Amino acid sequence: MNLVEAMSALGWAVIIAALAGAGVLSVLAYLRPRPILLWPAAGAVVVSIVAAATVADPVPTVAAPLVALLGMVVAVFGGSPAAATALQLAMGSSAPPGAHGGILVAVRSDQPAVAGVAAPRREVLRGGLTIGVLERLGAAGSIIAGFPEGLAIVVAVKGVGRFTELEAPEARERFIIGTFASLIWACAAALAVHLATR
Repeated sequence: MNLVEAMSALGWAVIIAALAGAGVLSVLAYLRPRPILLWPAAGAVVVSIVAAATVADPVPTVAAPLVALLGMVVAVFGGSPAAATALQLAMGSSAPPGAHGGILVAVRSDQPAVAGVAAPRREVLRGGLTIGVLERLGAAGSIIAGFPEGLAIVVAVKGVGRFTELEAPEARERFIIGTFASLIWACAAALAVHLATR
């Protein structure tokens, strides 16, 4: 084995190890929400992107499906903790949580507020965890498959589906911040795979 082959093997080992580490940390952060697990996972994703951008040889036959699988695991599971961390940093706990995973917002009414009586509330942005998983699956899958235009379709479908719930300012802010954080995470993981398998 010459030096070029050794450097290529080392590069592929770094890519696979970094994605595997990011995958384990992402799954753990998803199952037991702890932002502290997200930061080393993000570092591992960056390492995998740098390694994938610098490896010169074409992808080995056995490595391509493994890298794609690890990238999808990182994209799908890490996006939820990334969105939750971004929301916590940006908004704290400004909106009370609902019973179905959404947030409670005041119902708009033409009636004047009555002193001492709490405004009625309704839950919006329900099912965000499930929608987020599907969103990241679609986003990362379209990038890995070489169809980045699919990302626009994913964003459009999500925006249209949530449009009627975005009346309250806190719902709009959570929607934008959570969606961007989730998609940036998924796209970063998919970028590592795309660069490695190009």
